[in-house]
Amino acid sequence: MKQDVSQITKNAIFLLRELIATPSFSSEENNTALLIEKWLASHGIQYKRENNNVYAFNKYYDKNKPSLLLNSHHDTVKPNSAYTRDPFLPAVENGKLFGLGSNDAGGALVSLIAAFAYFYEEKDLGHNLILVASAEEESSGPNGLNSMLTILPEISVAIVGEPTLMQLAIAEKGLVVFDAEVKGTPSHAAHPNDNNAIYNCIDVLSWFKNFKFPKISEVLGAVKVTVTQINGGSQHNVVPAKVDLVIDVRVNDCYTNQEIVTILQKQAPCEITPRSLRLNSSSISKDHPLVQSGLSLGRTTYGSPTLSDQATLSCPSLKLGPGDSTRSHSADEYIFVAEIEEGIALYIKLLKGFLTTV
Repeated sequence: MKQDVSQITKNAIFLLRELIATPSFSSEENNTALLIEKWLASHGIQYKRENNNVYAFNKYYDKNKPSLLLNSHHDTVKPNSAYTRDPFLPAVENGKLFGLGSNDAGGALVSLIAAFAYFYEEKDLGHNLILVASAEEESSGPNGLNSMLTILPEISVAIVGEPTLMQLAIAEKGLVVFDAEVKGTPSHAAHPNDNNAIYNCIDVLSWFKNFKFPKISEVLGAVKVTVTQINGGSQHNVVPAKVDLVIDVRVNDCYTNQEIVTILQKQAPCEITPRSLRLNSSSISKDHPLVQSGLSLGRTTYGSPTLSDQATLSCPSLKLGPGDSTRSHSADEYIFVAEIEEGIALYIKLLKGFLTTV
């Protein structure tokens, strides 16, 4: 029996309140996974679990049909020191639901779960629907969505639930983090030294500040290179042998991560080593029927500078969800209750438009 939208929306908001009240730092999501299991079971939905990932297939799953993944995460970062509220108290004031994880990405998660429940018993869908409430997104850990891809059937297209104000993020930047070394000659500070590793950093930092990758993406803009950490020296009278840097590179869809590595290792004025190449940029064509369904609802498209579980997917994927990305990881995090109500309604309309046209 099809779920009533009004009731399922109330139930989804109640689930979000329960999730907020339950700590779920990355790799510590067992208790929120139990809450999601309980909610699915109470709505007659069969589910499975792998580590702290909870997943389900629509009732009339057909292996001969393509599959649409609905994914968001139930882990959170740890609350920062600027909080003035209890981060685990799901209080509603002036239409705002406060609490850690409310905006990133609890609102999107419960909205996708509600939309999945709405279609769960539908027959003759154009795509199978697969729901994954994933773990370890915030830490890019080994037991998150990435670990599910060998368990799930092939995914043709995905919606990744993150706060986008329910606008269509049709591309997302990838990420490569580099460790770099600026070398010099170690010595006593009292003696002359023309090869001071710390002074050598001046030219190196200037190079990274001014270096530009030439290819500019129409959707994602330029590749962004940022030095984010620097560490060197052990005591006041010793010139160190080296200074360590960390460089954060946000990659547009004009480059693969390997191309970024090749270019920087060839041109950078210091030794530079990537930590990982697996967090690639992602995108979906504006002409894709899923995007067209969103555009028909008055949504707009844009490119997202922030990273999500999209980076683990090789299929076309759309980032979309209630809430505002600028609130993520902020003190006294919140989402408007009306944003969740709108998010559920729009997800359902978007999926109706897509599932009946493919």
